[in-house]
Amino acid sequence: MPADDFFLADVRLGSRFLLGTAGYPSPQVLREAIAASGAEVVTVGLKRQFAAGAGDNGFIDIVRDSGARLLPNTAGCRSAREAVTLAQMARELLQTHWIKLEVVGDEHTLQPDPFELVQAAHQLVKDGFEVFPYCTDDLVTCQRLLDAGCRILMPWGAPIGSGQGLLNPWALRTLRARLPDVTLIVDAGIGAPSHAAQAMELGFDAVLLNSAVAHAHDPVGMAAAFRHAIEAGRLGHRCGLIEPQAMAVASTPVAGRPFDL
Repeated sequence: MPADDFFLADVRLGSRFLLGTAGYPSPQVLREAIAASGAEVVTVGLKRQFAAGAGDNGFIDIVRDSGARLLPNTAGCRSAREAVTLAQMARELLQTHWIKLEVVGDEHTLQPDPFELVQAAHQLVKDGFEVFPYCTDDLVTCQRLLDAGCRILMPWGAPIGSGQGLLNPWALRTLRARLPDVTLIVDAGIGAPSHAAQAMELGFDAVLLNSAVAHAHDPVGMAAAFRHAIEAGRLGHRCGLIEPQAMAVASTPVAGRPFDL
């Protein structure tokens, strides 16, 4: 089997697991969970960091000490203008042009606003950012984000933090089929390792999650569980899953057998 290289924005990575950093019981648990996950990209909530004060770099140091790349996000923004401003601040303070773009459109589901999202993506790409847009599984929205210059898309599996898994596998499967050369990362709604494995079996390139690890009874153990599930799902996809059948199909042929039992 040929090598399974994974490039994210021209950076070669060994892990297809991207991990969020909010809500952990302690800094030490976060540090151990990052190590157990094997993640090489870790997201950081910008509003939370700025609220803590620019001089408080303890949290950022934990991430940097892990060896993972920082992926700042604009979680909590409600408009393109707000998201663009926050991204520009992040680039100056954290010295990275990577940005996970989030623009909330609905307070109940925290569903991304497709219009503000595309507008912000246009501006940030123009400003030299590598934009990782968090979006829904809507094909047209994804196409508009690609038109804006995004090379990576992060469609949700379910509303963020809900743990419901992949609510619309058909839509995700359609995205994969229609956008075969685009890096697709399932982001949000993952609640169990089996959900992550399912996303990888559909042919997605990676999985990003936070709450399912941070809020587990054993975050470090759960990080390891997701790591193995993502690896297994990817291997299953590469090896070729059998097609589901409506009827039973005998796994052992009975024709031409030399003797009866």
